[in-house]
Amino acid sequence: MANITKKAITYFFLIVFSIIFIGPFLWLLSTAVKSPSENIFSYPPNLIPEHFTMNNFYAVWQAIPLGRYFINSMIVAAISIALNLVFSSLAAYPLARLSFKGRDTIFYLILSTMMIPFQVIMIPIFIICMKLNLTDSYLGVILPTSVSAFGIFLMRQAYMAIPKELEETAIIDGASLFNIWWLVIVPLTRPALVTLAIFSFVASWSDFLWPLIILKDPNKYTLPVGISYLAGTFSANWRLIAAGSLISILPIILLFVFLQRFFIGGSTEGAVKG
Repeated sequence: MANITKKAITYFFLIVFSIIFIGPFLWLLSTAVKSPSENIFSYPPNLIPEHFTMNNFYAVWQAIPLGRYFINSMIVAAISIALNLVFSSLAAYPLARLSFKGRDTIFYLILSTMMIPFQVIMIPIFIICMKLNLTDSYLGVILPTSVSAFGIFLMRQAYMAIPKELEETAIIDGASLFNIWWLVIVPLTRPALVTLAIFSFVASWSDFLWPLIILKDPNKYTLPVGISYLAGTFSANWRLIAAGSLISILPIILLFVFLQRFFIGGSTEGAVKG
């Protein structure tokens, strides 16, 4: 009886928190499909539209070049993911598998950068981009976020969970450090790589501040920056903003749905089965 009561309380709080977290998304969805005659700020909120319409999604495509912004975001996100996976994996390997003086100190210094807000280093990074002529370019958006302390930390923890015997066997067979990393370590850390890819994609796809600062050409705007122009100085069409926001978060939802199975299982699962 006690276990049933405990489970009931647990599920009750899970349902309550789920409703709280999904509430803003439901309001966004409801706003996107409401007609102009309906009040979207009514209290209590009316989530069921009286007159369902898809015209808001069509109007967004007419108001801004959404397709162009979508392609820009895909280019930036794809390159950012690739660079994050490569650089974070390479940086984490010696910090996890090699022994050298100052290794832990270097790792903790890298980890400490996670406590520094991006706004603090934003101006120095912008000056560097200006000196390198990277302003108003995709590279200017991508390179400052091409590697992260979180990615290095995540990959280091995944590497440390791999049995040392696998690496020693590869060394006996004459494999170089790069071959060990590429042929032995990387295949065993696919769950961590997919996790890092999802986090990198979400961070790149939803980034607003840095692309807004570094990009000047409207044809190079990413999706968050482009959608922000749906809001005017003195007024905003929240139905169009809601519709544009739903379109922008759709790739994130699809990516997570297709890759969530990689979260299940440990990083050494392949070694045990092999």
